[in-house]
Amino acid sequence: MKSKNKEIILELCLSYAMELETVQNYIAASVNLDGVRSEVIKKALAADIVTEVQHAQLLATRIKTIGGLVPGSLELPRSQKFLQPSKDTTDIVAVIKGVIAAEDGAIAQYTKIIKLCEGEDYVTQDMVIGILGGEEDHRREFIGFLKEYEKR
Repeated sequence: MKSKNKEIILELCLSYAMELETVQNYIAASVNLDGVRSEVIKKALAADIVTEVQHAQLLATRIKTIGGLVPGSLELPRSQKFLQPSKDTTDIVAVIKGVIAAEDGAIAQYTKIIKLCEGEDYVTQDMVIGILGGEEDHRREFIGFLKEYEKR
């Protein structure tokens, strides 16, 4: 296996881990949040869980297709401190900011993979460009939520 291909697989595995960690944290937030104002955010997060799982499935399939092995749960790093459940279950702004930070991380990671694939793996590059667009849309949605919540 070529060195560049190994590097692409490593980055895809990191993205896979990030997507699954995001799913875990979105589930926690969509269940834990309390208060009348939390309903829109809870519903948005619950809906986004499906998309994030689809991203993880695409990444897993691509990892295997290009010669890698999809890592199991004990091999996956975790780093989303900003999305951990708060003791204050009404702190909606913290959740929104956590989602934006997660999307920023995903956008940076997918941009890195796109550049890494240039001239090497156009199929992976194309797939990741599609995922990147979804992450940018989701980030934009939560920036809009943050504007409204910080206005009050």
